[in-house]
Amino acid sequence: MTDDAPPLAGLLETALYADDMARARGFYEGVLGLAPMFADERLTAYPVGGRSALLVFLRGSTTATVHLPGGTIPPHDGIGGVHAALAVTAEALPAWEARLAAHGIAVEGRTRWPPKGGASSESVYFRDPDGNLLELATPGLWPVW
Repeated sequence: MTDDAPPLAGLLETALYADDMARARGFYEGVLGLAPMFADERLTAYPVGGRSALLVFLRGSTTATVHLPGGTIPPHDGIGGVHAALAVTAEALPAWEARLAAHGIAVEGRTRWPPKGGASSESVYFRDPDGNLLELATPGLWPVW
């Protein structure tokens, strides 16, 4: 590792891929309560936590270069269940579990992480309609959260 790399300011976007955009939007907006900041036929972008964005692309719609007035976006796509973790407070986790249950979303896994200099962290895992593995993680999982 070199120490001459310029600093990174954060992780701006996380991309997931869906086979049916209407179904995906129903899940992310109805279950997770997210409100889109941009949406078209191939992409819905959701703000998360005030500093990052969750991008949900229609699978297969980004396999060609996108040409915009300001430049190009190279092709990308995802296959299979991708993973994304969403940060939640420890106090909010029970309410999130109740919300998932109320929407018929099964919790597939649960992990209590050992303390890393403070309280232990907990993660709850579930899937979106396209099989992407989502995680709700409380503080303490990583030094940055």
